[in-house]
Amino acid sequence: DRSLKALAALPHELKKRTRLIAIGQDDPRSFQLQAKTLGVSDQVQILKGRSDIPRFLLGADLLIHPAYNENTGTVLLEALVSGLPVLVTDVCGYAHYIAEADAGRVLTSPFDQAQLNRTLADMLADDERRAFWGRNGLAFADCADLYSMPQKAADVILAEKRP
Repeated sequence: DRSLKALAALPHELKKRTRLIAIGQDDPRSFQLQAKTLGVSDQVQILKGRSDIPRFLLGADLLIHPAYNENTGTVLLEALVSGLPVLVTDVCGYAHYIAEADAGRVLTSPFDQAQLNRTLADMLADDERRAFWGRNGLAFADCADLYSMPQKAADVILAEKRP
């Protein structure tokens, strides 16, 4: 719903050429109704969860992930290794990787819809900056051991539990 509001708030010319593809496990009906109410239903496609997310990331200009609360956010790591700039809220567990990589923008709490709207518009309007963030994400993914970090954390926790 936050992403839909941000799309609806884009300046007219930018909104005309922007499409939002939302993928998730939630029932899409409430989001489809909200998109219609906001006047952006023609620009929005809402898909159920699926396994081919990287295909969508490679064809996108930006990942917007304004989570309410999320422990990890694996899609952020997938965006980094795809060279896709990210706009995310700081309540997403892996948001710090976006900040460390300088691969997009991390919005701080408390959440502010107007800030999300402005940041999305700024990011979409700046092709050069998005390319810069994409390169940074790829470079960070090349040198960081992103996918083993959760396993290392689990190993430490399990080691503490052992006698």
